[in-house]
Amino acid sequence: MKIIKRILPICIFPVFAALVLSCAGIAQAIGDSADEMGDSKGANALSRTAHSIGKALEYITPEQEYFIGRAVGANLLTNYQIYNEDPDLTLYLNQITAAIVINSSKPEIYNGYHTAILDSDEINAFATSGGHIFITRGLLNCAKSEDALAAVLAHEIAHIQLQHSIEVISSNRVVSAIAETSSSVVSLALSELAGVLDEAAEEIVTALREGYSQEQEFKADNRAVELLAGVGYEPSSLLTMLLALEQSQPQHPGGFNQTHPTPEKRIANVQKYLRQFRDKVQDTRTYRETRFGTIT
Repeated sequence: MKIIKRILPICIFPVFAALVLSCAGIAQAIGDSADEMGDSKGANALSRTAHSIGKALEYITPEQEYFIGRAVGANLLTNYQIYNEDPDLTLYLNQITAAIVINSSKPEIYNGYHTAILDSDEINAFATSGGHIFITRGLLNCAKSEDALAAVLAHEIAHIQLQHSIEVISSNRVVSAIAETSSSVVSLALSELAGVLDEAAEEIVTALREGYSQEQEFKADNRAVELLAGVGYEPSSLLTMLLALEQSQPQHPGGFNQTHPTPEKRIANVQKYLRQFRDKVQDTRTYRETRFGTIT
């Protein structure tokens, strides 16, 4: 497997006062439903309005996804420090990331994919919209091979490509903001809408800390298996990593084990999904053992 050599360093900037999200589409959706809100069937009208807003949010651009993710990343870094003591390890992780995404169905996104190490013994990993990936030193220490590292990265890349953080915005924050506003949607000014969208990053941070839904995690695991197979890594390495996480639970009950479905459930899901990849990917793990030993 040839690893991509040119990787841009991760760059997380301060949070802007307002995210670069256009309110026009959402404002139009609200305007279309404004008359309905005067109806006695307010609940049904609110439901239709929420659906319209959800549809409007589907048109978030790649640039806007990036700015949301950048804000989320900056928020996360108020609780974690970037680990800068081993630049070769950071470069190594970015090379693996690049190799995975270039062989995926979504190799290019606005400003690319970037991976950074968090200086924490906690066993955890995060991915934000727009391509930002964070992995703690604690989780890295659980990986005993390059393929296991790739499995962790593939899972986080899958969250990005499946737009799971954007789903959080569509399903929760905007709808609840409308419900808390006065009875008429007409009174929801554009400035208030901007505030709602500005808080989208905060809601995603909450989702990351509390964990995505079991369905989203299973989908990310399944996509990770596909990504691993697509680049030539051993797909069962995700299963190996999940078994390692299961063994770490007694000593490390928080972090990854707290924000994700139990390893047992994920293991059962991955075992079922792996059947279709049996004997379809040549096992080349031994070729990467020296490189892994040298870097780690």
